[in-house]
Amino acid sequence: MIDNIVTGFGAALSAENLLWCFVGVLLGTVIGILPGLGSATGVAILIPVTLTFPPLTALIMLAGIYHGAQFGATITAILIATPGEASSVVSTLDGYRMARQGRAGPALAISALGAFVSAMVSLFALAAVAPFFAHLALDFGPPEMLAVMILGLCTIVVFSGRNLLLGMGLGLTGILIACIGVDVGSGTPRYTFGQIDLFGGVPYVEVMIGLFAIGELLNQLHIGMAEPIKARFRDLLLTKADLKRATPATARGTVVGFLLGCLPGAGTTLASFMAYGAEKRFSKNRRKLGTGAIEGVVAPDAATNAASNANFVPTLVLGVPGGATTAVLLGAFLIYGIQPGPLLFENQPTLVWGLLASFFIGNVILLILNLPLAPVLAQLLRVRYAIMYPLIIVTSLIGAYSVKNSMLSVWIVIFFGLVGYVMKRLSFPVAPLVLGLVIGPLFEKALVQTSALSAGDTMVLLSSPTAVGILLLALLLVAGPTAAKRLRPARRGQAAGTHSSAGRPSEAPAARFPEPSLPAHRAETDSGTTQTVTESRSDNSDISSERSS
Repeated sequence: MIDNIVTGFGAALSAENLLWCFVGVLLGTVIGILPGLGSATGVAILIPVTLTFPPLTALIMLAGIYHGAQFGATITAILIATPGEASSVVSTLDGYRMARQGRAGPALAISALGAFVSAMVSLFALAAVAPFFAHLALDFGPPEMLAVMILGLCTIVVFSGRNLLLGMGLGLTGILIACIGVDVGSGTPRYTFGQIDLFGGVPYVEVMIGLFAIGELLNQLHIGMAEPIKARFRDLLLTKADLKRATPATARGTVVGFLLGCLPGAGTTLASFMAYGAEKRFSKNRRKLGTGAIEGVVAPDAATNAASNANFVPTLVLGVPGGATTAVLLGAFLIYGIQPGPLLFENQPTLVWGLLASFFIGNVILLILNLPLAPVLAQLLRVRYAIMYPLIIVTSLIGAYSVKNSMLSVWIVIFFGLVGYVMKRLSFPVAPLVLGLVIGPLFEKALVQTSALSAGDTMVLLSSPTAVGILLLALLLVAGPTAAKRLRPARRGQAAGTHSSAGRPSEAPAARFPEPSLPAHRAETDSGTTQTVTESRSDNSDISSERSS
C-alpha cells in the first residue's frame, strides 16, 4: 500500500496537477456558495472544459470541485441559513444559531477543521480497506439497502423533539412530496397535474432554499429585522473548550459518514442526517443540540466529507456511483476512456492512486484557504439586513432558476418559503420534512427492487442477517429512549429502598432555601468559556420568596 501511495503523490504533485487542483477547489467553493448549483451541477457544467486535459489532471480538477462545493455549501448554511446542498441542511440547525449568537467564526472554523480531519481519516481508510469494503458492498442488495433506508427514516424520531406524532406526520408529508413524478415500478406519472416539469419529481434543492432561506427571511421580517451582529474578534476564534467538545463528535461523524458512503447510492445527505442523529443519542451535550451546539455543526460536516471520499469505493472498484456527484464523475471516466471496475486498480494504478492522493492535496488547500477566512467571512453578518435580505432573495431565486432554467423552480422556492415561514411561526420542526423528502425516493427504489426480487414478499428482509441487524438497530433507535425512561424510575425506586433499609430516614427531605449569600463560582457557557457568577442577597431573597409561595 505504501508503494501505491508514493506512486499516487508522485503523479498528483506535478505543477500542472497542483494548479488545476487549486482551481477546482476554488471554483467548487464558489459553486457551493451559490444556492441551487451544487457539486453535481458544477461538475457536469465544467466537464467540457476538461476535455483537452490529460485524464488524471481532468479528474483531479473535477474532484477538487466536488470537495470545494461541500464546504462552500456549509458557508451559506451557517451564515444565512441557505444550504447550497442537501447535505448541508443539517448544518443550519446549529450553525445558523451559532452565527446569530455571534459565533459564526468558530462555526465556520470547526466545520473546516472537522471536514479536514474526517477527510484525512477516511482517505487512509479508503486506501487501506477499499477492496474489503467493495466486497462488502457487493453483498448489499436491495433488501439490505431497504433496511438502511428504514434506519434512515427512523432518525425522524431524533429530529421530532418532544412531539413524536408531529415529527412522524411531517416525515410522511416529505415522503408524499417525494412521490411526485414518475413511478419507479410502472413508469407512469403520478401527482404531476399535467406538468411535464414535474415528471422528474420535486427538486429538493429548491425546497431547501425555500424552507430555510426564504422561510427564515420572512420570519425575521415578521418579528422585526434584528440588529447586525457585532461580535468581538476574539469571539470569532475557536477556544480549547470548542476543540474538546468537537473531537468526539468529529470521530463519530467520520465513522458514520465513511460506512454509509461505501454503500452504492447512499450519497452524503443520509450520512449527515445519521451523524446528527448519533450526536442526539451519544453526545454529552445532546440537550444543547438545536440551540447552537458546536457538535451539531462538526458532526454532520465530518460525515459529509467522509462520505464524499467513501463514495469513490463503489465508484472506482465496482463501477457503481456512490451518489449523485460520483454518478456524474462516472460519466467523466467513460468520456476519458477509463472503465471503472475491479481491474482498474491493477490496470491503471497511477491514475487511481494519483486521484486518491489529490483528495488529500485538495483538502489541505481547502483548509489553508478557508480556516484563516472564517473570521473574515463571519464579518458578513455585520452588514445591515436591509442590504443583506434583498441579496439573499435575489441569490436564492437566481440559484433556483439556474438548476433547470425553469420558472417552475422559482415558484417552488416561493411556495416552500411560505411553508417554511408558517412552520417557523407554529414552531414545527423542519428537519423531519426534509428527511422524508430526501430519503423518500431512495426508500421507494429499494422497496420496488426488493419486492420485484422476492415476488412481492417483503419478508425476504428477515432472510438476510445484515438486513436483520440493521432493522434491530432501527428498532433500538426508536424504542431505546422510551425503554430507558421507564427503567430509570425503577432503578431510582430500588436505590431509595436500599437507602431506607440502611437506616436512613425515609421521609421527604425538608425544602432547601438558598443561603443569604453564595460565594462566586465558575459557570460554563454554551460557547465553552467560563465566567464568574455571583448571586447577591437580593437575588436569593427573591428566589426564596418564589419557592415559599
